[in-house]
Amino acid sequence: MASTVAIVILNYNGQHYLEKFLPYVIRYSEGYDIWVADNASTDHSLSWLHENYPEIRKLSIPENRGYAGGYNEALRHISADYYILLNSDIEVTSNWIEPVIAFMDSDQNIAACQPKIRSYDLPTHFEYAGAAGGYMDYLGYPFCRGRIFDTREEDSGQYDDEKDVFWATGACLFIRSKAFHEASGFDEQFFAHMEEIDLCWRLLNMQYRVTYCGKSVVYHVGGGTLHKSNPRKTFLNYRNNLIMLFKNLPKGRRWKTVFIRLVLDGISSVRFMATGAWPDVIAIIRAHFAFYGMIPALLKSTKRTTYRAPLYYRSVVWEYFVLGKHRFYQLTGIKNPITPK
Repeated sequence: MASTVAIVILNYNGQHYLEKFLPYVIRYSEGYDIWVADNASTDHSLSWLHENYPEIRKLSIPENRGYAGGYNEALRHISADYYILLNSDIEVTSNWIEPVIAFMDSDQNIAACQPKIRSYDLPTHFEYAGAAGGYMDYLGYPFCRGRIFDTREEDSGQYDDEKDVFWATGACLFIRSKAFHEASGFDEQFFAHMEEIDLCWRLLNMQYRVTYCGKSVVYHVGGGTLHKSNPRKTFLNYRNNLIMLFKNLPKGRRWKTVFIRLVLDGISSVRFMATGAWPDVIAIIRAHFAFYGMIPALLKSTKRTTYRAPLYYRSVVWEYFVLGKHRFYQLTGIKNPITPK
């Protein structure tokens, strides 16, 4: 019996993206259920959908609960073997679903998978949010095959493979429903940003696989809800990174690693000062104090595990900024990618 698949687009004031990209989802997803879960939008998204796409299934969430809470609420009401969590600012392409589902069907232990994420604005290059699969170093800095910090590689076929990774992007996340609910979904403390990395880390600690499938390609605009220069995004990224480390690191490494990150965050705030980005400096300070206030609750709720998910046990910050290694395959201990076409 064929696996059932539900495509779920979480929308918040994204009518302009729905107008632009929903037709591609419909065109290239024939035979699959398409849902739009509206996160209490204040634009005319829902009325526009009812008028123009009455056949699309819709869910209305009464308040904006962010990416984490919005998807948790939506997926409680949707039944399928696989969920595809799709950002509204993604342009999908022909045959974007079948290769990933076939790959996941090949091993029931694959909990999550992402396709190749290219940039909508620079289609020859990988996009920041996920690129060709996510990794994370031992200090909690995420990076990707095809993208390290601000350097994006051109896609020349070097990542046209199927690969186990540390995290799969939430911009276009294929996830087995059984595993999603077994892991209790996203941690709603995150609201938005890094919640998918936290979920993938927990899935790995549950002995599931997190993967990438280069046979599927989508194009991502990025920054659709919060632009990277928005101090609110800075706050969420810095706070959530600390929460994620505190929750998921083995107990013996938790406090030491978090302390180092706090120091490094302070150094990064100096870089923001040098560019005059004072709102970001304030956002980092607020993020730290917000994290401090959450520690008592985190100590009570955090579950320890004996399994250690495969982090990159070097500093990607050192390798990138000091050693000048700006490509994934240049990192110490990383095997070269497959030969480009």
